[in-house]
Amino acid sequence: MPPHAGGNNAIGQRFNPMATELDSATEAARPTFPKRAIITGGMPYGNKNLHFGHIGGVFVPADFFARFLRDRIGAQNVVFVSGTDCFGSPIMEGYRKKVEGEGYTGTIEDYVRHNHDLQKQALDAYQISLDIFAGSGLEPAKPFHATLSDKLIRRLHEKGVLVKRTTRQFFDVKAQTFLNGRQVQGRCPVRGCKSEKAYADECDLGHQFDPEELINPVSQLTGTTPELRPVDNWYFDLPRFHEVLDDLMDEWDADPQVRAIVTKTVRESLADPVIYIQSKFRDQFDAVESKLPQHTVREAEKGQTSFSVGFANWEDRDSAREVLESSGVRFRTGKTLLPFRITGNIEWGVAAPDLEGTHDLTVWCWPESLWAPISFTQTVLDADAKAGTGRYSTDDWRDWWCSKDAKVYQFIGQDNIYFYCVVQPALWEALDWGLTQDIPVANYHILFMNKKASSSGAIKPPMAAELLDYYTPEQLRAHWLSLGLDQKAVSFSPKPFDTSVSHKDKKTGEEVLVKDDPRVVDPALKESAFLTNIFNRLARSCFYGAANVCDSHLPSVAPHAEVVEACVKATLEFEKCAHTFDAHGALAVAEDFCRAANKRWGDASKAANGDDAAYEQALADAFAELRCVTLLMHPAVPAGCEQICDHMGFEHELFFSWENAFATPGQLAQKLGEEPGEHAIVALPPRFDFFQKHPSQVKKGK
Repeated sequence: MPPHAGGNNAIGQRFNPMATELDSATEAARPTFPKRAIITGGMPYGNKNLHFGHIGGVFVPADFFARFLRDRIGAQNVVFVSGTDCFGSPIMEGYRKKVEGEGYTGTIEDYVRHNHDLQKQALDAYQISLDIFAGSGLEPAKPFHATLSDKLIRRLHEKGVLVKRTTRQFFDVKAQTFLNGRQVQGRCPVRGCKSEKAYADECDLGHQFDPEELINPVSQLTGTTPELRPVDNWYFDLPRFHEVLDDLMDEWDADPQVRAIVTKTVRESLADPVIYIQSKFRDQFDAVESKLPQHTVREAEKGQTSFSVGFANWEDRDSAREVLESSGVRFRTGKTLLPFRITGNIEWGVAAPDLEGTHDLTVWCWPESLWAPISFTQTVLDADAKAGTGRYSTDDWRDWWCSKDAKVYQFIGQDNIYFYCVVQPALWEALDWGLTQDIPVANYHILFMNKKASSSGAIKPPMAAELLDYYTPEQLRAHWLSLGLDQKAVSFSPKPFDTSVSHKDKKTGEEVLVKDDPRVVDPALKESAFLTNIFNRLARSCFYGAANVCDSHLPSVAPHAEVVEACVKATLEFEKCAHTFDAHGALAVAEDFCRAANKRWGDASKAANGDDAAYEQALADAFAELRCVTLLMHPAVPAGCEQICDHMGFEHELFFSWENAFATPGQLAQKLGEEPGEHAIVALPPRFDFFQKHPSQVKKGK
């Protein structure tokens, strides 16, 4: 009987038609996952294309988890949404500059649509598997978003948590116009923040404050100092939900899926209202202290140059600010919960409903971007219902956002924690719609050459599309996922962009830059070596070996029990890491397992020494290991893994489903009604690579 036809031999053993079953204790220790899941990626502004930080810091980690969950709980039970944030002052300012500086003749919607299309192209190039990448002001999501915004704001008003406030907005006297948030720039007033790039009511680090607190404001239209003039707007009574947020932080502290940076950052915003005053102004303060609302003075501690004044609520603090300002006492404020602005006075925005005599207001871009993922979910589910494709397990958005057996996972950058983890939970509680409090997945920043990079800052990061001139998408995906952004900010230092000096040429004395020094290893290719060498080698060994002794069929014998046990162990470890969004740890599990599999194959195939039966047994072990590592690496490097699946002769749904996570290739074949030795695989052409290097990395002549 030929080796591929099935049967038994001295080394092999008959195939067990049942996949590995876990004991009850092991099964009970596994993490649990929801029946359905929403995954969101942070919304990029519609005034720019995406740089590497957008892709590597938010979208690739979100895509890793979305792909993992589709394999883990079924693709029909996962909706992955994001989109362009179309409205707000950054877009208006970008459009103004393009019209005035470049003679752009399109409408502001044309401008946003163009940037949206560029963003979508970048996401597609990096294999980001969004169910929808919409636009809050673009079809088809536009009407869903407008309707939801209107309904939601009316609901907040009905629940009594909206307050109409007359506040002061910056007005450029020279230009005779009110200024939107990005048209004013100054120094952040929040104590401890050194940002010189603060706008009308928030700085680039996400700190919130009232416009009149901004230090040294300058109009970006005329370069003059703007005035503050009164306007009416609606504010959400965020301070009312202090206790709700306090309780939620206790829950999140105990939740292994919520990172410590989230609760730490939120608790900073839950501090009591405080004003900090430099000690040199103590005499002026003492002269007006009796005019202040009830307060408590805390003297400057040793080594500090400021004393603090605490208040019972933000209203008392603001009353005190007016007294201090009129008396020439300079001060800075601490973080605390403040009423959160819902509406604004700029033209380019979602129309706000007319309430209590207010007219022609628009919704401020930050609050409406918080509920945009809901309107995007509505959009994609509506399209599915109309098409009748049955792509999703349910087309009712409430089953995804309001159901006890569903969860929402929101991937964000650390500078957006205030909005998604302070404001949003309070809004959801206030609405009383049963909306699920999300699991926030906040990453630290990816630095560029060890410095914070921003497309609007001094250090210009490479755009996502630029990097693909030097790397493959899978090389970068694996690298970014391995950075461990859940733990700290990490530098991305791609060699082709490194213009620092490596050394001086001994002959010419000229400086040699890192990017031109062949001796310097590219740190962005560290993980690529695993893909193009280790993982490739295991796959090629299996397929070329099967062509030699199994007539391009699966081995007819079962893998050794210790191999199956190693596969199960790696799968369970990977699952634990993925559950807590630890992509770095998950990939380390897969890489260590694959390296061990290669060593086992090398030893066993060499020991076979012409014995086809022994060689087939080694192949059975290697195929089981290849199937395992391919399943685990699928969320990280999907294209290459799906090629392996195709060549192994299985449908993706069968191969990557975690219902079959512990099944060997032979057991998968039996699920198709075939004996392992009868299951044909696709033969590889010579020197085939499942994971390729970028052409720029291949030396000429090779």
